[in-house]
Amino acid sequence: MLGNGSDKATMEYTIKYNPPMDLAAAKTNLKEIKQVLEQLGVVFLLHSGTCLGATRDKALMPWDDDIDLLSVLGVNGMTEAKVDAVSDALREKGYFIQEFPWTISKGIGTVKNYVRISLECVRIAGDIIYLFPGFKIPASMFTQPKEIEFLGEQFLVPNPPEDYLRLKYGEEWMVPKKAGEYEIDVVRKVPDAGFVGQPLRIRVIDHEGVSVPEAEVVLVGRGRSRTDQGGYAQLLLPGPDCCSLIIRYPGHEQVLYMEEIEPGQTYVYRADAASKAASSVSGEIGTLGNLLLLE
Repeated sequence: MLGNGSDKATMEYTIKYNPPMDLAAAKTNLKEIKQVLEQLGVVFLLHSGTCLGATRDKALMPWDDDIDLLSVLGVNGMTEAKVDAVSDALREKGYFIQEFPWTISKGIGTVKNYVRISLECVRIAGDIIYLFPGFKIPASMFTQPKEIEFLGEQFLVPNPPEDYLRLKYGEEWMVPKKAGEYEIDVVRKVPDAGFVGQPLRIRVIDHEGVSVPEAEVVLVGRGRSRTDQGGYAQLLLPGPDCCSLIIRYPGHEQVLYMEEIEPGQTYVYRADAASKAASSVSGEIGTLGNLLLLE
């Protein structure tokens, strides 16, 4: 269900199918949220694909599906209470707000007029900031940001933005890659960190509805496992989080870029459902979210 543009159904639809944003609405929403954040004294940066577009193209990328903002908790007076104040202020302006269950940061997603904007509030660990889906970025890139002109206004980006984008997207960050093309490059760059945690299981089912033994299930940045004869792989996760996964077996590879999962649960991945979801949007198997279902 598509929803009315500013509700839960719209949020779920845009996360699952990642349709390109309406650029005019995206610019309007970004400037409105910028005004709200500045009024609340929230220092924020453009990051991920939004920083990429602002730096490389001097524009929002026409195929991008959301706008990515970032703030650092404990810096410039940023607190979790202030994140809640942002949520309240945006609700008053007609935005639907969803809190994300991220383990290493506090995040909110907003949607209005079918445009999704996320604000990820990260914590510094030593001199490192961990970013989805598992990158370690020097904290100084965010605590000493660079100001740029973008969409006729001043915005902050990681400093230097070129080095940040190289860390995030690789040496080919200047080469435009659309949704469904760049994600596999991103997740392949993330090393396994050997996270400890509690177990969860993922069952892999192929296009014929048959459980797949010996399929590789990669929990990006956390670890990997192979399915047993019943099609189940077991992985570890510290707590509820938004994660990327890769499902591989002969003749099949699928990136699940944003999946909300938690320990103690068993999830099911169905290759036919992934194909149908992707074909309903683009006619190809792309990179989708929210495809895992509880068993």
